[in-house]
Amino acid sequence: MSWLRIREMVRKEFIQLFRDRRSRPILVMAPLIQLLLFGYVVNYDIRDIRVALIDQSMTRESRLLIDQFTAGGFFRISDLPANDRQMEALLLGGKADLGIKIPPDFSDRIRRGDTAPVQILADGSVSNMASIRISYTVMVLDRFNSAMIKELVGRELKYGKLDGRIRTWFNPNLDSQHFFVPGIVAFVVMLISLLMTSIAIIKEREMGTMEQLIVTPLRPIELIIGKTIPYTIISLAQMVMVTLFAIFWFEIPLAGSAPALFLATCLFLLSTLGLGLFISTISRTQQQAMMTTFFVILPIFMLSGFVFPIANMPVVVQWLTYLNPLRYFLVIIRGIFLKGVGLGVLWPQYAALTILGIAVFTGAVGRFRKRLD
Repeated sequence: MSWLRIREMVRKEFIQLFRDRRSRPILVMAPLIQLLLFGYVVNYDIRDIRVALIDQSMTRESRLLIDQFTAGGFFRISDLPANDRQMEALLLGGKADLGIKIPPDFSDRIRRGDTAPVQILADGSVSNMASIRISYTVMVLDRFNSAMIKELVGRELKYGKLDGRIRTWFNPNLDSQHFFVPGIVAFVVMLISLLMTSIAIIKEREMGTMEQLIVTPLRPIELIIGKTIPYTIISLAQMVMVTLFAIFWFEIPLAGSAPALFLATCLFLLSTLGLGLFISTISRTQQQAMMTTFFVILPIFMLSGFVFPIANMPVVVQWLTYLNPLRYFLVIIRGIFLKGVGLGVLWPQYAALTILGIAVFTGAVGRFRKRLD
């Protein structure tokens, strides 16, 4: 194997990459745009819950309950429907997230010491959001209930509640960005490296230079290394860029080791570059390669645990996730960013990435060698 020939192949690839003026901004701007887009859009934090309110009591107690809802800043009284039909229309039209109906005898029941019902209607079309809104609502009602009991009895009663004191580690404010942005960094690196590598061989064939490369003294392994090194360098540079952007723009703490993150990225790129190279060898046009790439990216994304917990998936699907390199890289990057752990804890994920990377890349090399013969 001649490193001189590999060096010249790498040089040729960089010249081709940067010759096109339209592709230069994409190499820099595309990862940042994706990080910004996903970082702000993929967010489960609820800041504004629109409430359609029907207050049939119009008493001091009902106003205190309404104040409890609006005091925290999460609930906003967006509509005051006159009847149940109007409230239903607001929920059906997506103009309200929550419907609250306070009955006429609300105050009288409280003063008598009876249970006072309050009707809560939640839009459950987005189940995870609905569950969070309902949890917030239960907290407000519980706080109001305690205040009313204290006012009526004259002292605070716990009525048998457990005093749970919860301390959240690694993400004290439970900001969803701290969970999603490290995952977005991993996804952006996978997308760019996989997409660029998948068209590497096809581009040579469509330009008519593939035959010229075959008849050169380049050995197949030298051609593969020369093709993948430029994309490895670009992917690592993009990883550094989006990581710095995540730290300084989104203020995501990097609690762990940067070298450990760099090592994990290199192992992850073994799988993505190998998979991209494999797609490039089985495709005949750039359009076919890109369509195949996006077809492959979707299941990789869905089965990675990026959004949906793997434990909630069917058992058969959970077994399939063990073949997904993004699953292991997400555990590593979130562990390094948020928990500050390293190889001592994450070695199973590093080992899995190594095995998968070697297997995928070796398979791609074997397929490529057959196409050259």
